[in-house]
Amino acid sequence: MTEKNPYSGVSYNNDNQIGSHLVEKETPYIEFPELKKFSFVKHGFSTRLGGVSQEMFQTMNLSYNRGDDKDSVTENYRRICKSIGVRAEDVVFSDQVHDTKIHVAKKEDCQGTDYGHRKLTNIDGLITNEKNVVLCTSFADCVPLFFVDKENKAIGASHSGWRGTVGKIGAKTVAKMNEEFGTKPENLHCIIGPSICANCYEVSKDVTWQIEENFKEEIVKQCVFPKENGKYQLDLWMLNKSILLEAGVPKEQIVVSNVCTCCNSTLLFSHRASGGKRGNVCGFISLV
Repeated sequence: MTEKNPYSGVSYNNDNQIGSHLVEKETPYIEFPELKKFSFVKHGFSTRLGGVSQEMFQTMNLSYNRGDDKDSVTENYRRICKSIGVRAEDVVFSDQVHDTKIHVAKKEDCQGTDYGHRKLTNIDGLITNEKNVVLCTSFADCVPLFFVDKENKAIGASHSGWRGTVGKIGAKTVAKMNEEFGTKPENLHCIIGPSICANCYEVSKDVTWQIEENFKEEIVKQCVFPKENGKYQLDLWMLNKSILLEAGVPKEQIVVSNVCTCCNSTLLFSHRASGGKRGNVCGFISLV
């Protein structure tokens, strides 16, 4: 069913878009044609399907720090990576602290078999131009951003919750790829991945004033919608798209997934839908 956001007028196909992007395997994952067309890239976003976790973590939980059995999480990583076509030992993790620091990932950053220990700390964005270095970002409503530089064969993955969005981590990822790899924004193809939609994301003034301080008025009007109860609906998808556009990425090379974690909480983990009782899904991207 296509639903129109009553605040912005934007239509989101919340319950069908996930099906159109789902790769149905024993361990399913979500992928997007915008990146699949590049033969030198493997990518995928996990779902709640195809794992071994139990109870509120059913079944493909990829978080070690929310109370799930660690062996189950490790098996889940093994399964999802095999399904996407990358090696679990090649995954690079960070602890994601809702900041905007970007790390250039190297082979030595790959996790090996010790998935539960994070080698990198205080990092929310990863970029690389090395093959078989699998960048990973975890989320359960926050916005995962994927970047592919088709000319220099470089990639990025960033975690953009509302704080990362205020800090414009998307633009900082573009700038860091330019600095490290010579990436030109016009050569980037970007995915604004599965995350919470504007219909589901109600916030307070303590969030929206920071949006107002850091974005142009016309952008704020398109993304922040006041309600009669004194709260606001916030469109992180459109905010992140505006950030990428301002950074120079062409409009036609930015894909908004239209897959809402909260609307699809039986298939994806959502902090908002579950009241915090949940696991994490992850996005993976690698040069091959």
